[in-house]
Amino acid sequence: MRRSNTQSLSDVLKEYIEQNRIESKLKEVDVVEGWENLLGKTIAHYTRNIYIRNKILYVEISSAVVKNELFLMREEICRRINENAGGEIIHRIVFK
Repeated sequence: MRRSNTQSLSDVLKEYIEQNRIESKLKEVDVVEGWENLLGKTIAHYTRNIYIRNKILYVEISSAVVKNELFLMREEICRRINENAGGEIIHRIVFK
């Protein structure tokens, strides 16, 4: 016998995420985890550390040449990240 107040697990999780305002943090994790998919294995090979703080994406790159190329493409990368995330997750990218 089913109770009338039952909810699906996905509805409960969505409600929990909304109530605790963690949706943006989950999207930030998706951005960091999706770096390799977005830019490819070659760029990911030179990437040492990635994190987001105050809507700024910090990326540590081990190659000066790759860092320079990414610096020139930073606005396009920012646009693609936000497009994939479905909203404005980051405002700026800083390469270290």
